Amino acid sequence: MELPELRDILGDIGGLGIAIIAILIGLIVHWAVYRVASRVSKETTSRIDESFLKHTRNSGRLLFVVGAIFISTIFMNEEARGFAREACIFFGIIGLGWFLVGLLRVGSEAVVARFPDEGPDDLEERQIRTQLEILVRFGTIIIWLVASAVALLTIPGVQALAASMLAGAGVMGIVLGVAAGPLIGNLIAGIQIAFTQPIKVGDVVVIEGEWGHIGEITAAYVVVHIWDKRRLIVPLSQIVNQPVENWTRKTTDLLGTVKLYLDYRAPIDEIRTAYKQILDESGLWDGEAWSILVTGADDRTITVRALYSAPDASVEWSLRCLVREQLITYLQQEHPYALPVHREIHVEGTPQLAR
Repeated sequence: MELPELRDILGDIGGLGIAIIAILIGLIVHWAVYRVASRVSKETTSRIDESFLKHTRNSGRLLFVVGAIFISTIFMNEEARGFAREACIFFGIIGLGWFLVGLLRVGSEAVVARFPDEGPDDLEERQIRTQLEILVRFGTIIIWLVASAVALLTIPGVQALAASMLAGAGVMGIVLGVAAGPLIGNLIAGIQIAFTQPIKVGDVVVIEGEWGHIGEITAAYVVVHIWDKRRLIVPLSQIVNQPVENWTRKTTDLLGTVKLYLDYRAPIDEIRTAYKQILDESGLWDGEAWSILVTGADDRTITVRALYSAPDASVEWSLRCLVREQLITYLQQEHPYALPVHREIHVEGTPQLAR
């Protein structure tokens, strides 16, 4: 069957019918291509193939459909052909932007995959991951803005409207600049965080009195995972402009302390020996540092500080609770007189005074 005859047959169906057939063909071709690609990717050792299919599947479906409709316009009449091609150009630009966003994420995952996951101690991997997350989010915003603007400009009515608005663009820019001040501030703060990195994904921090770790850094805010499973949402500008206590900026290991207020009769040397045994048997202590020191005294008690090292913040918290509990238990069982007592001094002929 020659092309003119096929065009005549399809012309009887109408532009809408041809478009529906083209959509079905595009979906079938997309399904077949990605089906074969998925099977091939499972036979390779690289995870980049799977990442590519994952992040481009939906945008690829749109592009396949748009391509099929654009090709089918040769069988449409003049009126339907013009409308269909304009629609294809519009959605093709949107699909291309969507596809580029997917490629951006594929590239990000490819870079992260080069660094083996060594847990919270892998400072370099966390630095790279933080930078990539922020840059990918900014890149996504820019790609969508450009794609949307270009797609809208393909619509004739929008072109005329854009030309008529150029005269008021200056005033509009000032108004938008004032209205979007916080958003722009967060965008600038995000770029600053990406390169200076006061915080990274996985860092243990104290923000607004809350202890937790950085779970996510978006283009506008930071999500802090609080220890009790709450989520603290903090704008990026606040991270840059206000103090943040970062426990793991350079390294994850920490020093922790437990303070005890004891009687003057407390046997420090024996407590020191028992404390070292507690650490050795804890299974949490990293063996780097420890000490028992008397760091203060008043008229009632002495202050004994038990210091220890830990590989990360979660272990430090567990070790702190264990040390406190076992030292108190040891003192109760072996040296109960070392625990603080309340003394009263009675002077004959004077009222009773509590000290």
